[in-house]
Amino acid sequence: MVAQLHRAPSGERLRAIDEFLGMAYADLAKHDDRVRGTAVDVRFDRGVAHLTGEVGDRDELVMVRRLIGRLDGVLAVWSRVRVGGREPVVLDLGCGAAKQYPGNLGLDLRVAPGVDAQADLSGPLPLADDSIDVIFTVHILEHLIDFLTLVDECHRVLRPGGVLHVMSPWWGHVNAVADPTHVRLLDVQTFKHICQRHPGAPRWYPLHAGCDGASIFADLTPLGADEPGPDPGHLARFFD
Repeated sequence: MVAQLHRAPSGERLRAIDEFLGMAYADLAKHDDRVRGTAVDVRFDRGVAHLTGEVGDRDELVMVRRLIGRLDGVLAVWSRVRVGGREPVVLDLGCGAAKQYPGNLGLDLRVAPGVDAQADLSGPLPLADDSIDVIFTVHILEHLIDFLTLVDECHRVLRPGGVLHVMSPWWGHVNAVADPTHVRLLDVQTFKHICQRHPGAPRWYPLHAGCDGASIFADLTPLGADEPGPDPGHLARFFD
């Protein structure tokens, strides 16, 4: 059974966790030939690993994020990493004035300093198929009654190997119900079901999922119709 905290950790503990994770990754980079010498910069903030820099190809990025995701205490692995010299196309949905990285493309229903284009996130996204490398939905899904429509749209616009990053209030924390504009409650288990939906639905593979007692996190990558899904052992890392 996957253990979850029922009380959000203090700021002091989160800072201590970030310090531990920084030392753990430094040790990994020093002794593991798979990541020694990579040009990826890693910063930990409240248990979330932020990756920037550059890799030679997508396989290298997959390996780096997989190894970082195995460190005890990592809740999510967020990235804006150049691959083979190409800047990633990163989409920030519902960003308002607070993009996760300054160079992201911001879409929101309302005009704000960080918004590059207006879009109704409850309907089709004004983007071409297979056109985006990374999508952030930070404190967005809980505001949508039918958030699966947006999740399906993210699947459509992500390139193969792309990543959807989700952060939302955990249903057991007061933040989930304190905001009257929140219309959905979410749990880590929600993403298990998203990854195991009925045949014919867009398919996802969970790269990482976690809960800190206040928020839930999920990193998902789209699967093609013929690609194998996650095995039970992988699902057991994150879900009951």
